[in-house]
Amino acid sequence: MELKRVLFFFNPIKWKGCWFMTANSVHHLKRNTILYFVRHAESPYEEGRERTRGLSCQGLADALAVKDRLLGEGIDLYISSPYERAVRTIRDAADSAGREIIIEEDLREREIGQIGRLSFQEAKQKVYGDAAFAFPGGESSLKARHRAAQVIRKLLDEHAGKRIVIGTHGDIMTLMLGEFDPRFDYAFWESTSIPDIYKTEWEGETLRQVTRIWKE
Repeated sequence: MELKRVLFFFNPIKWKGCWFMTANSVHHLKRNTILYFVRHAESPYEEGRERTRGLSCQGLADALAVKDRLLGEGIDLYISSPYERAVRTIRDAADSAGREIIIEEDLREREIGQIGRLSFQEAKQKVYGDAAFAFPGGESSLKARHRAAQVIRKLLDEHAGKRIVIGTHGDIMTLMLGEFDPRFDYAFWESTSIPDIYKTEWEGETLRQVTRIWKE
């Protein structure tokens, strides 16, 4: 919600030979910060190319739809995970706005690690169920959430009142939002689509509202 602070200034006026003080109110509006979390579009899995694999044909088409969906939102900044699929998903939008994409290494996707005989879904349930647990070669929910949430805090501090697009991934997006609202958990992660867009409104570091604006 927007905060409105009213200040009163008393101005003297003369009427029928007498002086009176009148109060004029001036409204100072404090703009909330808007962060758009854009989960990357379809990207075929390629062993050993976690950071560099791009988008499929469908993913490229969806990236154009992402651009159209963000059109008119008045975006000030474009930030992204360093992974190509996240960057490429927001590149059309950034190019159309004449903006550069700023890479933040700590927005990279969480590495799940070696999960043995577990299915991918079972492995995800385990790391969400126990935030301190990490598979060999992987990253715990606590560790991943902390490093990514630090980026969000920096953006909220340094770019307060701005509208910022963040190119991201399903897992790390869920963890970042979960740092500020525990309702963002495994069930939320499982419900997201590829791509997806969540418009979030912040008052300082307080998450006030989340709206899904991607239309499949």
